[in-house]
Amino acid sequence: MRYWWVNQNQTYRHEVAGGYLWSPKRSANGARNPFYETMREVAPGDLVLSFVDTRLVAIGIAQSYCWESPKPSEFGTAGQNWEGVGWKVRVAFTQLLHQVRPKDHIDVLRPLLPAKYSPRQANGNGLQSIYLAEIPELLAEVLFGLIGREVVGIRAASAAVEPVPADDLDTWEVKIERRIEEDATIAETNRLALVRARRGQGLFRDRVARIESRCRITGVENHAHLVASHCKPWRDSTNEERLNGENGLLLTPTIDHLFDRGFIGFEDDGRLILSPVAHRSSLQRMGINVTAPTNVGPFTSGQRTFLEFHRQSVLLQSILLNNIGRQLQKELKRVGCYSGDLNGAWTASTQRAMRDFTNRVNAVLPTAEPDGILLALVQAHPDKVCGVPCPAGQSLSATNSNHRAIQPTATRRRHRVPSTWSPRRHCHEMRGEPERPFNLHRN
Repeated sequence: MRYWWVNQNQTYRHEVAGGYLWSPKRSANGARNPFYETMREVAPGDLVLSFVDTRLVAIGIAQSYCWESPKPSEFGTAGQNWEGVGWKVRVAFTQLLHQVRPKDHIDVLRPLLPAKYSPRQANGNGLQSIYLAEIPELLAEVLFGLIGREVVGIRAASAAVEPVPADDLDTWEVKIERRIEEDATIAETNRLALVRARRGQGLFRDRVARIESRCRITGVENHAHLVASHCKPWRDSTNEERLNGENGLLLTPTIDHLFDRGFIGFEDDGRLILSPVAHRSSLQRMGINVTAPTNVGPFTSGQRTFLEFHRQSVLLQSILLNNIGRQLQKELKRVGCYSGDLNGAWTASTQRAMRDFTNRVNAVLPTAEPDGILLALVQAHPDKVCGVPCPAGQSLSATNSNHRAIQPTATRRRHRVPSTWSPRRHCHEMRGEPERPFNLHRN
């Protein structure tokens, strides 16, 4: 069991009444948010503490694994900048009679806050960037103690949860199917092929079979027992991608289920990925070796493109939480501050690139380890940062001053300037205007 803290101010009424959590996949600027990525690792039986307007007002029991789902229509104007497809988890909420205000107990809670991705600052205030954050078991236990006896029944119920399936994927796909069937601009034979492709049949299956000859996991070669499974789901694909043979694998029905729902995935080199929420004993019974690494062989370049989408948008594993170093390297390279390999290793050269970036944007944050705050900071800059002139109204100068462009979280400590430190080049305001703090918003 894992424990989660969700900030629900603008969507609380809809989510609690509807029995779910929903988040976009990305922030409004297109960047991945570690507090949306956490949705991918919620599992049935997990407990979710709902925080609204300074208080913990409800506790939820996760009823399902995560799946991709359209933005709920009942949200209306809430989150107008959110993308139309996000992550959804079924959750049964119980509203609390004793609604605790965590800030009133921050002296007790402060030592228990997680070092990374904390839902609270050390002073008890929140962070606008956070939707869903995992909290340590000990912190959860203390919060349960503050809430009182009404938690006992909720915890007992969580131990008996039977996972429920995704409840709107089929409805979503049927709507797309109907639009295709009614689209007179598509030739009738193509319409039929597109509809049959949803079920892994027809032209799509024939094209997949030209590339794949067996199930890569079980080794089954008899095509009568194999399903043509989309790597980039049919619902997310263009019409061309829906019929592209490189967008598919031949899998036995049980392996197709695991792949389609994101419990397994594949690296480009053929390594099998097991989702951290996948039930290991069930995987074993379904033909997956969970005790040793598995490599299913290389893929074509086209297959690798579609498998990348699967890892990014289907696999039930937080990309940022599990490979944040590589994501930071990629973003630092984009803004011109890093030129090394994208290997995820937080080496001296990567740390130096991170410091160059934070110095350039006047941010005071520790860079010894990669984390979601650093990643969000880099992603918030759409253009080159290193090796370019300063923005209008700023000048470049060597300085040893610590700008307060970012207010660090309570669990972070500002670095002391070492004796070997030498001045770096900073962009700074030429007028005596206060710098605006860097901030992250769910919307």
